[in-house]
Amino acid sequence: MAKKKQQKRNQSSPSSQKPKESYSEHLNMDVLEKLKLAKKELQEAEKIKEEEREAQLQFERVQREKNKSFEELLDDYGMKGNKY
Repeated sequence: MAKKKQQKRNQSSPSSQKPKESYSEHLNMDVLEKLKLAKKELQEAEKIKEEEREAQLQFERVQREKNKSFEELLDDYGMKGNKY
């Protein structure tokens, strides 16, 4: 009977001593930091590209509005303006 108790203790103790390991624990800390830095740089680059795209679209809208003919302006605004 003592042998059975001892075997149960031996079986349960190794599993309780090993904590679950994640991928980040397996990676070298330098590699992990480099990956985080690369991710941050990519996010910043995407943000800058999005801002540039928005600025370009705004510029194009202004240019289209500026270059409209009188007929296009009348079509857009009609006779809604105040009469002078």
